[in-house]
Amino acid sequence: MEYRDPGHPHFPFTIGIEEEYQIIDPETRELKSYITQILDEGQLILREQMKPEMHQSIVEVGTHVCRTVEEARAEIIRLRGAIGSLAASKGLRIAAAGTHPFSSWQKQDIYPHERYYGVIEEMQEAARRLLIFGMHVHIGMPDNETCIEIMNVARYFLPHLLALSTSSPFWMGRKTGFQSYRSIIFTNFPRTGIPDTFQSYAEFEQYINILLKTHSIDNGKKVWWDARPHPMFGTLEVRICDIATKVDEAIMIAGLVQAIFVKIYSLFRQNQTFRVYSRALINENKWRAARYGMGGKLIDFGRREELSAHDLMAELREFVDDVVDDLGSRSAVDYIDQVLKHGTSAERQLRTYEETGDIKAVVDQLIRETMEGVPLDQATQVVSG
Repeated sequence: MEYRDPGHPHFPFTIGIEEEYQIIDPETRELKSYITQILDEGQLILREQMKPEMHQSIVEVGTHVCRTVEEARAEIIRLRGAIGSLAASKGLRIAAAGTHPFSSWQKQDIYPHERYYGVIEEMQEAARRLLIFGMHVHIGMPDNETCIEIMNVARYFLPHLLALSTSSPFWMGRKTGFQSYRSIIFTNFPRTGIPDTFQSYAEFEQYINILLKTHSIDNGKKVWWDARPHPMFGTLEVRICDIATKVDEAIMIAGLVQAIFVKIYSLFRQNQTFRVYSRALINENKWRAARYGMGGKLIDFGRREELSAHDLMAELREFVDDVVDDLGSRSAVDYIDQVLKHGTSAERQLRTYEETGDIKAVVDQLIRETMEGVPLDQATQVVSG
């Protein structure tokens, strides 16, 4: 079965990961608007794999197309190492978390590009406040119709993925009470959140064309749903997650996304399916995931009852169990055990703050954990500084 064999030349479910890192001044622990100073050198090293984001304190990287999560792991390590080393050469650090624990969006410079000035003009204060950092997982699709069919079903699992990835409990120096405050900030933008269902790819295209014709958007990339068919890459892109602080957490999420999609496709091939739930119901779980993360309860809509997030992760692992060995992702998915034992990034950040009373210690922790597992020769001084 070529669709479950990453070694098959026609394997469709390839992986790509985008990560958005924070640029940090190690003395003040504040965000540093510095991307313009490192962009030329960085792009000389990484070419199209590195690019700026709207705020100059954000640097975005993207992996090459990978067939397995272990290929993706090597890519993430290489990219974190390269960006970390580049930042270190300028006396800076990088960190991976959905929000910075205390830096203010009001002090951040906008990257000087017509695209971002256009976003600021349209979105105004909502765009300036968008000082958030995400992780996007792209999975290749066999065809456009399959992409829509998988998206309709996979929406159910998006809150599960968010709960595992939560890394943004702070905002401008305050405990927000949320595990993913990034999710709350992003709701200020239009065309975000859990997508609706579509009966066909043609219906999805009709939606995009209406927005284009009415000048609501100027390209399909301005549909920022938690999962979307990518307008150029031929992928189904999952965008709901906070950026994962540790490499192992990023690979766990990517492995889960790939396995969920392959399992759903496997059901289709056997003339089976998984019930498609309404956006309204899935939004209830998204709210719970953003507010409580892995420490709360999500709704099992089939049973019509609440279950702990921990219990639902066991169900999720059982759901994908028969495909992870074929995909070579069992060890990546099994990292869920470590998250359940030691906490998500958000839980670890809050624990450090409670133990130290020092929010700068939280930033130091993020810097260390971001480079955990990245060899020192690829990230000189970054984890030791």
